[in-house]
Amino acid sequence: MKGNTITTGGNIPLPGQQRPSTIILTQTRRFGIDIGSYMNALRAAESIDFPQRAKLYDLFEDILMDPHLSSVINKRKSAILCSVIEYRRGGKPDEKINEQLRSPWFLRFLGDAFDAIPQGNTLVQFYRDKKTGWLNYIFIPRKHYDPIRKLILKRQHDITGIPWDEFDDLLFIGEPRSLGELAKAAPWVIYKRNSTADWAQFAEIFGMPMRKYTYDPDDESALEQLKENDANQGSASSWFLPDGCNMDLVESGNKTGSSDLYKSLVDTCNSEISKLLLGNTLTTEAGTKGSQALGTVHGKVEERIAQSDRKFILNLLNYEMTDIFLHLGINTSGGEFCFAEPKMIDPTTKMNLFTQASSLGLEISKKQMYDELGLECPENEKDTIKRPQASSFLPQINDIEEEEEDEEKRNAPPEKKSPEKKKGGFRNWWKSFFVKAPEAENHGAPLEW
Repeated sequence: MKGNTITTGGNIPLPGQQRPSTIILTQTRRFGIDIGSYMNALRAAESIDFPQRAKLYDLFEDILMDPHLSSVINKRKSAILCSVIEYRRGGKPDEKINEQLRSPWFLRFLGDAFDAIPQGNTLVQFYRDKKTGWLNYIFIPRKHYDPIRKLILKRQHDITGIPWDEFDDLLFIGEPRSLGELAKAAPWVIYKRNSTADWAQFAEIFGMPMRKYTYDPDDESALEQLKENDANQGSASSWFLPDGCNMDLVESGNKTGSSDLYKSLVDTCNSEISKLLLGNTLTTEAGTKGSQALGTVHGKVEERIAQSDRKFILNLLNYEMTDIFLHLGINTSGGEFCFAEPKMIDPTTKMNLFTQASSLGLEISKKQMYDELGLECPENEKDTIKRPQASSFLPQINDIEEEEEDEEKRNAPPEKKSPEKKKGGFRNWWKSFFVKAPEAENHGAPLEW
């Protein structure tokens, strides 16, 4: 069986299937979960010799239906999926390998690899498509392999199976006994679900006005008539009390409102889930104590978690997948996978940087400048911007100013000294406004970029 690929299917063979499936899938069992069922599934998965994880992974599939839990996981996963990963050899991108990294299979692989963090581990088998030449992989359902004894299980509750060594290009991601972050989040989802159910029941009973009927206990037909009238008025809570009897709803005195208790419990569960997976709460919900400074601190905590996830992916690509890439015809020696950091610089800042570099005498590539500023590179010399000619207006002004100063000195009385010119005069201001441009063969100041 060495070299075969792992196949999955149901009890009935699919059309065109030539051999039995390696794995027989079973429908996810969704059941009414509570803390008792969670603890039973956890104990079975933590067994030392014969761990049974099927029930725990069914529970994971159930709690992932919670919108808040799935949203915070997707938020953390999107930090990986929205980043650009490239392979560089000698500091330069390798287009042959980067072409594979831009393909759809690699994006799916990043998502499945990240799921090893919330769900404990991931097992995939790589292969090369003979028709297209692209790499691809098969995702092995988590209920159908034993990561401790390294067995492929035909059915999810089997305790014996096929050893991993009989299949090529298998990649195991994560730790064998790890149960993932979902094992920690499950109790909070269970509490939240039960609290929401009680809250919905509370709204159903006490959300509409209750109808109270009193009747004469000696009149036998009065009660029947009241019930008939009540049934014709639609659904609502109704109370039928004989004269002389009374009914009061006594609420607990240690809560602020009738429904605040349920809302507070739901909010607490959501905040604990956010802190578990994101390390904060303010990046998902705005609390009453939220502020910009506190939100900045929480954002930095989330960024550190995102950096940890990126290192997890890079270690996987640079260390654990090198042999698989080489076996599939991709040589990754002498280089490394890395995240391409985006350059978040606005055009104005870029222009200032080019200007400062030019003033220091640094040589700047015209093509790079056009690309960075988003300008169209001219095809010929006629499309270039002409250098400005030296203006003859400034020298004329200087000559006029000098003649006026000489005339004032000649006309000044001999016993009086010529008064010192005011620094703030219009004439001085006009002279200081213009600076004579350096001349280079009567073409003005040269542009160095």
